[in-house]
Amino acid sequence: MSKRGKKYAEAIGKIDREHYYDPDEAFTLLKEIASASFDETVELSVKLGVNPKHADEQVRGTVGLPHGVGKEVKVIVFAKGDKMREAEGAGADLVGGEELAEKIQAGWLDFDVAVATPDLMSIVGKLGRILGPRGLMPNPKTGTVTFDLERTVAEIKAGKVEYRTDKAGNIHTPLGKASFSAERLLENFYAVIEALIKARPAAVKGQYLRSVTISTTMGPGIKINPLKAAALGKTA
Repeated sequence: MSKRGKKYAEAIGKIDREHYYDPDEAFTLLKEIASASFDETVELSVKLGVNPKHADEQVRGTVGLPHGVGKEVKVIVFAKGDKMREAEGAGADLVGGEELAEKIQAGWLDFDVAVATPDLMSIVGKLGRILGPRGLMPNPKTGTVTFDLERTVAEIKAGKVEYRTDKAGNIHTPLGKASFSAERLLENFYAVIEALIKARPAAVKGQYLRSVTISTTMGPGIKINPLKAAALGKTA
């Protein structure tokens, strides 16, 4: 069994594991304990009071982070004709059709988001077994199957992220980098919380945000008071 390093132990020592922090306290503390030699990603984990086995209780969507995710997002687009030029003009990293699909089938996966126009989904659909398990499959529900490529690519490049419940009803999404100020991270946090609240399924009863935790790539989790997060998220 692997042992945690000295920095991790020191970080744990600064966190009250039984305490639920107010959001602003949590991000101030996170900034204090982030000590890796690289710019860690700040991650948000939310346990929702949903049953993902029920189709009407699944939560999925996208949200634009006010300050982005702190890294270059590589976007590929499946398009043809004028739509290829539109995607390229919007900043897509690679645009194509059959040849792009063949490149992926050969093992190339050096991208973060895939977008497709509806008329090319017959080609993209064949990549379901490759892209699906990796969360890279274009989907109308997340706005990645669209003819509006200029707006979609620009939004993704600017910091639009996808969220979706896993089999246990959890949401995991990046909030930015440890080098961000606590204020910028907090604003990104509230953007995600507000989106989750708006996406609450009508079939869900009782407490919706069951637990809210933030952490850095190498750091321990910091628990946030879910009621405070929900209350402030509604007014963000």
